[in-house]
Amino acid sequence: MRGFSAAGTNSSRENPVMTALPLGFRVHVGALGIKDDAPDFVVLAADEPVPAAAVFTRSRFAGPSVDISRAHAANGRAQAIVVIARNANVATGAAGRADADEVVAEVARTLGCDSDDVLIASTGVIGRPYPMERIRPRLAALEFPFAGTEAEPAAAAIMTTDTVAKVAAAGVTGSDARIVGLAKGVGMIEPDMATLITLFVTDATVSAPDLDDVFRRVMDTTFNAVSIDTDTSTSDTAAILASGAAGAVDAGAFAQALHEVALSLTRQVARDGEGASTLIEVRVDGARDNDQAKRVGKAIVNSPLVKTAVHGADPNWGRVAMAIGKCSDDTDIDQNQVVIRFGATEVYPHLLDETALGALSGYLTGDEVGIHVSLGIAGGAFTVYGCDLTDGYIRINADYTT
Repeated sequence: MRGFSAAGTNSSRENPVMTALPLGFRVHVGALGIKDDAPDFVVLAADEPVPAAAVFTRSRFAGPSVDISRAHAANGRAQAIVVIARNANVATGAAGRADADEVVAEVARTLGCDSDDVLIASTGVIGRPYPMERIRPRLAALEFPFAGTEAEPAAAAIMTTDTVAKVAAAGVTGSDARIVGLAKGVGMIEPDMATLITLFVTDATVSAPDLDDVFRRVMDTTFNAVSIDTDTSTSDTAAILASGAAGAVDAGAFAQALHEVALSLTRQVARDGEGASTLIEVRVDGARDNDQAKRVGKAIVNSPLVKTAVHGADPNWGRVAMAIGKCSDDTDIDQNQVVIRFGATEVYPHLLDETALGALSGYLTGDEVGIHVSLGIAGGAFTVYGCDLTDGYIRINADYTT
């Protein structure tokens, strides 16, 4: 991005070579027939129960998958993660909970582990029960160990309105260990202590407490920094499993590699926002603290007027100023100290003439746009990610269930 730095990526869009899972992991990908014959069922499994960490939505309408997985992840151990796509199994009552429990129990039977060692995630339409008459025969036919060893088929199978599968990988410096992540989500995206659905696996040796600590820190600066449309999902789930098959790693190197993978996936999610044509990266610095910087950044990237201005390549910096001004409880924000830039070009308080503004429109036609705001208060900083707002977003969501 012009004027901004970004971590390297290893996405399926940029690298068509299949990404092998780390040592100690296998995957099953199948089709339950929930909507059509496309793959919609994934079981990502370790050879045995391993250290695990997870975070979830705080929605008061969370589905049974979230409730089950939150309880199962509490002991810091898991062997597998099951994902069912195109059906959220949310707001389906006691029957929906029983169906999710049955799926978990059957996968555990296949793996030969306790049900508590299986997490489950679901994504798709709310209010529709699982088609258990189709799911049961496929669960009964599962055999472990699974044959799959690559991430891309699993990433493709968990897609709903995504247009591309999202995969990223990185090695842990100073070791043979690797981290591989996959994600889905392009709409109903405003993570709230959670991250759409994103799964990470690593063959590094990391204790459960250390894994939980680093995972939460990385999620806060990556997936919790992305927003497509301000709507928090009922099903947001993020989890990581560590097989330990590649041995011990340096804690700092592991955190850096995990951040690299998560940031790549975050940017892929923002770039693929429903109907989107432009990735928007908003950097806020000079804030009172990082929380204030994040709050202001989210106000900007979530503004429909900012989003539409970017889509129309209109350098209307007044909309950015408006979005900053909405943070009315932040009384230490002084408009006379604020600086606004599109890319590296200052647009406020140094005002551009019409010729310069016209030239800036060319920058806004790119597939990535950076907005940089300095508040002039202190040293807090945060970067958030989003996308433009197009008529494609309206069409996708107007026709979602029909």
